[in-house]
Amino acid sequence: MIKAEIITIGDEILYGQITDTNTQWISAELDKIGIKTVRKSSVGDTEEAILTIFSEASSRADVVLVTGGLGPTKDDITKKTFCKFFGTELAVHEQALMDLKAFFQKRGREVTGLNLGQAELPLNATYIQNKLGTAPGMWFEQNGVIYISMPGVPYEMKGLMSDAILPRLQGHFKTPTIFHQIIRTVGIGESILAEKIADWEDALPENIKLAYLPSMGSVKLRLTGFGENEEEIKIQVASEVQKLIPIIEEFVYALEDIELEVAIGRLLKEKGLTVSTAESCTGGYLAHQFTKVAGSSSYYWGSIISYDNSVKINQLGVRPETLDQFGAVSEETIIQMSENVRQKLGTDFGLATSGIAGPDGGLPDKPVGTIWIAVATKDQTYTQKLQLGGFREQNIHLTSINILNLLRKVLK
Repeated sequence: MIKAEIITIGDEILYGQITDTNTQWISAELDKIGIKTVRKSSVGDTEEAILTIFSEASSRADVVLVTGGLGPTKDDITKKTFCKFFGTELAVHEQALMDLKAFFQKRGREVTGLNLGQAELPLNATYIQNKLGTAPGMWFEQNGVIYISMPGVPYEMKGLMSDAILPRLQGHFKTPTIFHQIIRTVGIGESILAEKIADWEDALPENIKLAYLPSMGSVKLRLTGFGENEEEIKIQVASEVQKLIPIIEEFVYALEDIELEVAIGRLLKEKGLTVSTAESCTGGYLAHQFTKVAGSSSYYWGSIISYDNSVKINQLGVRPETLDQFGAVSEETIIQMSENVRQKLGTDFGLATSGIAGPDGGLPDKPVGTIWIAVATKDQTYTQKLQLGGFREQNIHLTSINILNLLRKVLK
């Protein structure tokens, strides 16, 4: 396995002034050609820090990719630091100078002042033209390790990687083929899921690895196959997935990396069904989950946000005596909310949420995190009581995931 380390250089990253998106993109592209990223690091614009991370990276990686610090100003010291690291010096690279002049001439400008310095490269560097900017890419080789320096501007870096660096890496290394299969699950925690599939996981072939990627309310499983022949790997991974699905079928909502609301939308479209929502504690968040999916207007018709009881009564038609006797956070109320919104908006399904999101408002018999959800059809209404935690945003998010999952089960 060829190992890579990615280093971003710049005080602005450490200060949180900009978001580092480069490392995520680079590691994903390296993965596609069979190079595994083993570490990502960020360092400031100091020679000592850069030299230290270069030295450390060379001991654990076959490829060291560096972004940032290639601008024309004094704080951009990457090239000078590479010179110190390799024991060489800067000199004008004729092809880099020609390309730099052409870049400026194309824009009706002349190369002057600090920009001329961008044509200076370490003597041991292989020049890589940056067609989208003025800071060139550089390729170094020492003691079997490849060092690659690229500008930090994302679109310039991506252009260099796609046009020159990735093809060159593929030619330099004989890399294995890597194939990923994603299994998206919902309604089961990571530890319980791991227990359920432990025997299956233990029996996986040596060249197939499993990763658990949990997020709030769901767990993503990633099967990664390694080998020389892509088609053979795909067949092998598919065989393992076929063994897995019967064990956890009730929790699997997709065999690709999509969110639950996308999968729900596809089911509704396939069946030609529509849905509306009545929200109290989620305050429109559930509607947002539906409407952020492109094309959702074909199945999602609207919402009544009944945050106050008066809206539940006047707009949704919840009976006042139900609220008086059982309260807004109750199965009785949630049933009327879901059934009435379905009828009022004329949809196949009516979804409703009501609960105590927190951080205050809890009662002894209804603590913070007590949520009722319901899915109503023309024939039956399905309800579920949730007992979540004390964090408001988390409760709103988890409520939406749970009611989407309830709808998924009804659709299935």
